[in-house]
Amino acid sequence: MATNDSRRTTALGTSETGGGTRGTTVIADTVVSTIAGIAVRETEGIHSVGGGASRALGAVKDKVSRSNDPGRGVKVEVGEKQTAIDVDIVVEYGIPIVQASRNLRAQVTDAVETMTGLEVVEINIKVIDVYVPGVDDDDDDDDDEATESAPSKSRVQ
Repeated sequence: MATNDSRRTTALGTSETGGGTRGTTVIADTVVSTIAGIAVRETEGIHSVGGGASRALGAVKDKVSRSNDPGRGVKVEVGEKQTAIDVDIVVEYGIPIVQASRNLRAQVTDAVETMTGLEVVEINIKVIDVYVPGVDDDDDDDDDEATESAPSKSRVQ
């Protein structure tokens, strides 16, 4: 059961006027990960979310299902009153990573707390890459394969 963040902590779905409980509201992990994922993607300086395998699998899934999953690349743990969020990101080159992280934490905290009433206790950010516009990753893979197939002289004997 999740709770509102107000002067007095009350369970979602309860009445502060003394009318009694009219039920409970349970917020699923996927709801929080979707809200957080959208907030991360709206943060300036963040190029993409998720690791390489997650992004590749997600791209295939998006093409097949003709939809996208805003919660992809975001892991959450939701309790009764609090939530913790883990996210893997790719930042844009030239953006200070510390500033992008601060912006991301502020954006995600605001979105999740406003929409769910849950307190965000931590957001763990793992920067997994830097996006450099104009650099084609496929060319790098070809160069690596060519280097591996050519005989090389070891620097260490």
